[in-house]
Amino acid sequence: MSNSFQPIEENKRTAIVDILRGWALLGVVLGNYSDFFHIGLPTSANDNSSLSPILGAINEIFFSAKSWTLLTILFGYGFAVLINNVASKGKNPVYFFSWRMILLFMFAFIDSAFWLGDILKDYAFLGLILLLFYKSSAKTILIICSILFLMVPFIAAFINNIHRVYPEISTSPEFLKLYHSGNWLDFFKFNLLASYYEQMIVLGYAVTAHIVMFACMLLGFYAQKIDFFNRLPELKKQLKTTLFISLFSALSLGVFLKIAMTNKLTFFAYFNPFYWLILSTMLFIATGICLLYCNNKLKTIFNYFRVSGKMTLTNYMAQNILAAFIFSGIGLNISNSMPYWFYFSLAISVFIIQLFISKWWLSKYNYGPVEWLWRVLSYRKMFPFKKTEKSNLPVEAISNDDLKKENALETVKY
Repeated sequence: MSNSFQPIEENKRTAIVDILRGWALLGVVLGNYSDFFHIGLPTSANDNSSLSPILGAINEIFFSAKSWTLLTILFGYGFAVLINNVASKGKNPVYFFSWRMILLFMFAFIDSAFWLGDILKDYAFLGLILLLFYKSSAKTILIICSILFLMVPFIAAFINNIHRVYPEISTSPEFLKLYHSGNWLDFFKFNLLASYYEQMIVLGYAVTAHIVMFACMLLGFYAQKIDFFNRLPELKKQLKTTLFISLFSALSLGVFLKIAMTNKLTFFAYFNPFYWLILSTMLFIATGICLLYCNNKLKTIFNYFRVSGKMTLTNYMAQNILAAFIFSGIGLNISNSMPYWFYFSLAISVFIIQLFISKWWLSKYNYGPVEWLWRVLSYRKMFPFKKTEKSNLPVEAISNDDLKKENALETVKY
């Protein structure tokens, strides 16, 4: 490859994108660690803590499914930035990005061996499909994205009416022996089988969730086409309008769905707007973060979220591998023996520790270890890993000027 074929420089990353990734990463670790509470047969010990229901409600309202939908939007955004960068150098973006997604499949396989809920494989698969739209106009992308979002409630209802029996690997005594055995190969087999039987062939995930993911990717693609994240100051009025509309939509849908489920209304067989509730809540939270950023609020917190977001892939995989050693037989084998608040609190603790580790790491190194490896393999050339004295500058404070100075991010994070 020619020397002109270079990734976008680190100092040209869009700060708010990394901040949003950092926030989404918090939701991912909360969701994943809470899911370990449900791996295994019911334990004899009851969770009588009054704290657990409160934390469970917080996770359900603010994080559950909102985090991966936000990450998926950012994936689409990063896809568009990277495609434009590669194409501007006169290289074939289809070839480059296809190779990049093959590499992501490899990372996904490793992560899936440690955690049955890996999402990298889905991003790699949908990223290849997204290549079909890389030359599409912003208008075309927005139209397709809108159609998909409008179709989701009908598709979800249709899929839910298809009754199929799937093996429940995570609660089957036969397969749980693999999880608790302490043998690494048994543990990997358990996770890979669970990934297949509880995700890949389950229609609700294989069809509905993937349509939602792809629509979110297109939305991120559209955001890059209109340079959305670099125009936040001039879009503050629209952001405030979006904040109130998304809040009203989330509250209305939440009340409506609660009443509908309580009264067992039959329209769910034809129309299930559950994902609309998730998406409107996610949009409300993401818009709120963007407004706080524009108004120079929470700068210290956002600086930590930003460095975490720069290492999202490393932090995500590290969370899952660490959890394997805490909960499964290859480690402490805690499994689902603890009350819910333990899993929630542990996730928060791990995330906070990762914030400080990320800040320290990026003060000495240019990239997270997995990001660096992915970059080297993608471009098939070596990049400096350790910072030199010239480049070893502190992470800059976040301000509105960042939006003017920074143009794009280079890598696609998850």
